[in-house]
Amino acid sequence: MDKFHGWEGYEERLREHWLSIVKPTDTVVIAGDISWAMKLTDTLADFTFLHELPGKKLLMKGNHDYWWCTKKKMDDWLARCGFDDMAILFNNAFPYGRYAVCGTRGWSYDCPQSEQNVLLREVGRLEASIKAGLDMGLEPLVFLHYPPVYADYVCTEIMDVLRKYNITSCWYGHLHGAARGRAVTGDCEGIRMRLISADHVGFVPQFILPDRSDEIVTNT
Repeated sequence: MDKFHGWEGYEERLREHWLSIVKPTDTVVIAGDISWAMKLTDTLADFTFLHELPGKKLLMKGNHDYWWCTKKKMDDWLARCGFDDMAILFNNAFPYGRYAVCGTRGWSYDCPQSEQNVLLREVGRLEASIKAGLDMGLEPLVFLHYPPVYADYVCTEIMDVLRKYNITSCWYGHLHGAARGRAVTGDCEGIRMRLISADHVGFVPQFILPDRSDEIVTNT
C-alpha cells in the first residue's frame, strides 16, 4: 500500500497506534482488504503481523481479498497456524457484551445487472448475520466493507435490510483518498453511518461504543 498517497509507512504507523490503544481484552473488527495475497497460504506474513498485535481480531472480506475461500478452510488455516486470536465473520455473528458483531462485504450501489446475483448473495449474508446476532438475544452492530450509501447513491437492497431489522449504526470501509470526500457519515434515514477506512482515521483504531469498559475497537 506504500505506493498510494497517504499510506507511506502505514504498517509502522498502524502498529504504533494499535499498541498504544488496544488492550488484550479488546475486540478489533477489520472490515476487509486485509491482504493482497491471491491464495490463503500466501497470507502468512500479513496474518502474522496481526497476530503479534493485542486483541481478538474479527476478519471480514473486502473486494481485494482474493485469498478468501470457504469459512471451513479459513478456520482450519487459522487453527493450523496457531492464530487463535482471529476469527472469520461470514454468515455468522460474534457476541460482545450485550452486542453482536454482524456484517458482510456488501456490494457496489451501482453494480450492473450482471452482478445482481452477487449483490443478492451479500444481502442474504447480511440478513443471516443479523439474525444470528438477534438469535443470541443481543443488539446487532453492523459492519460492511462497501458503503451502503455514497454521495447521492444508495444501495437500496442493503439499506432495506438495515431498516428491516431497525439497525441504528453501521460502520464501513472501502473508500480511500479523494473518494472519502463524498462519504456519507452521520445520520442517514435514522442509521448512524461512519467511515472507518484506515487512511481516513489516520491508521488509528477507533472506539465505537461510548463506555470504555464495553468497547469494540475498529479499523479497516
